[in-house]
Amino acid sequence: MNGYKKIIYQVDQSIARITLNRPDKRNALDEEIINEMKDALAHAARDAAVRVVAVAGAGKDFCSGADLAALRRASEATVIENVDNARNMGEMFIAMRRHPRPIVATVRGRALAGGCGIATACDLILASESAQFGYPEVKIGFIPAMVMAILRRSVSEKRAFELITRGEIITARAALDLGLINRVFSDDEFESGVEAYLSDLAAKSASAVSLSKNLLYHMDAMTFEAAIEAGVQLNAIARMTEDCKRGVERFLKK
Repeated sequence: MNGYKKIIYQVDQSIARITLNRPDKRNALDEEIINEMKDALAHAARDAAVRVVAVAGAGKDFCSGADLAALRRASEATVIENVDNARNMGEMFIAMRRHPRPIVATVRGRALAGGCGIATACDLILASESAQFGYPEVKIGFIPAMVMAILRRSVSEKRAFELITRGEIITARAALDLGLINRVFSDDEFESGVEAYLSDLAAKSASAVSLSKNLLYHMDAMTFEAAIEAGVQLNAIARMTEDCKRGVERFLKK
């Protein structure tokens, strides 16, 4: 699509690719880039040809967090202005959670602060061996407030507490051990590994993947009994999809 200034959006073989495109500023975040990401996510959600959304950063880093100008404006803004600005990013996290397609962060270099937040908000995270992750906000007296809702669902409570209060920057392997990310590829094999992973995911039943994502996150605040009942409803719906009917037919013919 045309019209974006700070991201690149393109669809290639059923994969929608959103690339943060401020390599000279390590893809730092401001309100404009957040708005463009929200728009691209909405476009991908409406496109029936899209089966997977991949988020990447141009250049050496995934995203370094908020840019200096945005931090300066925040320090000078009113409470209402800061609430509106924070809500804008919060709305993006919600849109990612509700998106009908799996969203995959493909991380090279640094994913820090808000950049780590965007990666964590994705459904899956693939990283190169040399990638780094962290929430260093505490070092400037700030907190990764909104992303805590996602982080505490991704790692244990004690690990989440340590990440946000120490502000330590960790390696991809350490992030993998914590359960923060899904896969680590060697730097030399990162691109080929990512493409194979994305292609494999895109080849899966779109309806099954979408229903699975919806149900998994819908269970967040449910009791066990309510989660089972939600599973009953989605189980019945899944049986009626064309993908499932064709899959069962193929299985029975084996």
